Amino acid sequence: MSKQPGKYLAEKHLAGIRAAQELAEGMVVGLGSGSTALQALDAIAARMAKGLRIVGIPTSQATADRATALGIPLTDFSRHPRIDVTIDGADQVARGTLDLVKGLGGALLREKIVASASARMIVVVDETKLVDRLGGATPLPVEIVPFGWETTMARLSALGVAPRLRLAAGTPFISDGGHYIADCAVPEIPDPAALEKRLTGTLGVIATGLFIGLATKIVVGQEAGTKVIESRPPAG
Repeated sequence: MSKQPGKYLAEKHLAGIRAAQELAEGMVVGLGSGSTALQALDAIAARMAKGLRIVGIPTSQATADRATALGIPLTDFSRHPRIDVTIDGADQVARGTLDLVKGLGGALLREKIVASASARMIVVVDETKLVDRLGGATPLPVEIVPFGWETTMARLSALGVAPRLRLAAGTPFISDGGHYIADCAVPEIPDPAALEKRLTGTLGVIATGLFIGLATKIVVGQEAGTKVIESRPPAG
């Protein structure tokens, strides 16, 4: 019998510990959002208790609050415009390409800004997040401008992605950036880069949850430990 998603805490914990081992003294670290990334925060704090010194740039207010509670010092892009490594989670990971779907937690814009400013991106997941192709059962979050959101939703519908406005307690969910999120039902995505181009070229769209070519290493938590999948360098 397969496990229920809520029973993967031990695997997430192992993935967080393994990812935290990648950190070195003095690094600037992107601190991701979501349940598995929070396990990595705990592991980072444990290493810092043994003497490691790093500073972090959080991808969400929830992450900032947790990092502060754990004693992880925070910084920002005005002081550190480049990040050595980001540790973050994902909602889906394509096995062959390491392309990602992120944003079910609502922090996709800040996560993408941090990931894009990073020399490396380590993604921590449990094995249920690995897929052959992105899309399908997992919706694709798209962050949109609140003003005129109805017209943006109509444009997304015309693209065939079946958007649904994300709600919280019956009102529109507000991201940390002050935006709305459209969760789009998309069949399997054969060409994520092409879909990304179409969506980001749509008026009213700020960012999508497609993270293409950003992940350099995937740490997969499993019952027996962890498995590491690394991106292949470009040919030539």
